[in-house]
Amino acid sequence: MSSIRPLIPLLLAAGILLGGNGLQGTLIALRGAQEGFSPATIGFIGTTYFAGFLIGCFTITPMMKEIGHVRSFATLAAIASVGALVLILFINPFVWAGVRFVNGFAFAGLFTVMEAWLHAGVSNENRARVLAIYRVVDIGSVTGAQFLIPIIGIEGFAIFALMSIMTTLSLVPVCLGDRSNPKPPENVKLDLKRSWAISPLAAIGCIAVGVTNSSFRTLSPVYAEQIGMSVADVVTFVSAGIIGGALVQYPLGYLSDRWDRRSVILTTSAGAMIAALALAFLAGTTPLANFVYVFVFGSFAMPMFSLCAAHANDRAGPSEYVMLNAALMLFYSVGAIGGPVAASWTMESFGPNALFMFNASVYLVFIFIVLYRMQARSGVPAERRGRFIALLRTSTIFARLAGRPQRRKRDED
Repeated sequence: MSSIRPLIPLLLAAGILLGGNGLQGTLIALRGAQEGFSPATIGFIGTTYFAGFLIGCFTITPMMKEIGHVRSFATLAAIASVGALVLILFINPFVWAGVRFVNGFAFAGLFTVMEAWLHAGVSNENRARVLAIYRVVDIGSVTGAQFLIPIIGIEGFAIFALMSIMTTLSLVPVCLGDRSNPKPPENVKLDLKRSWAISPLAAIGCIAVGVTNSSFRTLSPVYAEQIGMSVADVVTFVSAGIIGGALVQYPLGYLSDRWDRRSVILTTSAGAMIAALALAFLAGTTPLANFVYVFVFGSFAMPMFSLCAAHANDRAGPSEYVMLNAALMLFYSVGAIGGPVAASWTMESFGPNALFMFNASVYLVFIFIVLYRMQARSGVPAERRGRFIALLRTSTIFARLAGRPQRRKRDED
């Protein structure tokens, strides 16, 4: 425990930031709907966040090299804190889109700085423990913060002020808890052509996951609100999907270490598609039925990125892991930019249930792609597979923090 104690301030800051960021995403959808924003407008606002996030992931390293970790973190936290207040001062969809773009950039930078710091402080002996704590912090803070919405309410100034306070408070443990200023990580050298060649299936899968998961996170509160759920039911609905993914991804990862990962990806895609269709056609307006089906949906949908990344890493050389995972995150972000806009247009045309019809159609296309790739290329032998790792999509640094377990037998070629 003593080896982890110096990292506690960073983990505390991570919990505050992850909770505040998750809270803001749900609140934007609910308050936007209350203000009369159309699903297409809310989808566009979600898209701008992911666009800013993508740019932030790949531009923050020069800032860290120039002014250090603490100053970079403080600068970005101040920007994100101000952004939360601007949202309530100017209730305008164009202003909100601009703020979400800037906040996407800021949060990408904040997570990159924080995870680079953790990476510098973690050793091989405590790496697994730190990752486990980080995952608990992630799930606990994101789901817990959701329930501040029904407690405080979406009307008025208070909930936006709370988001600003949470972001500002993250500065306290960072500035007081650690005086070190580790060497900034090297820039990730992207090679998209090589990354695609390593695993076209993983690249396409990450794009598909970006489309579906971003549309779910952005528009599921709108779906729940439009079918008549209360605010408390809306946040329960969103949280059920997140918790489902957190609980089931490790059993799925365990199976993928022992079977052809593509078979697990195929099964997972089919499960997500069936659950999405159940939400669209069977759940109706009953909260309990929606909670059950969205839990199942999240159980299959949320682990897909990690499964695709694990499959790609099985085919990569040891020197390619960081480059490959950065490229997969780029592919995910491209899908995440387009997903909310496309899904919101579908909802406007066919109603709230069309959100899950849209997701189901994406999974159906991906299932055919998986089947084709399974015929076009042989699977990775079990002795050459690495161990499954649950990856967060918070920054390109997370893959370095997680490390890559050695294959049981090195490739000969």
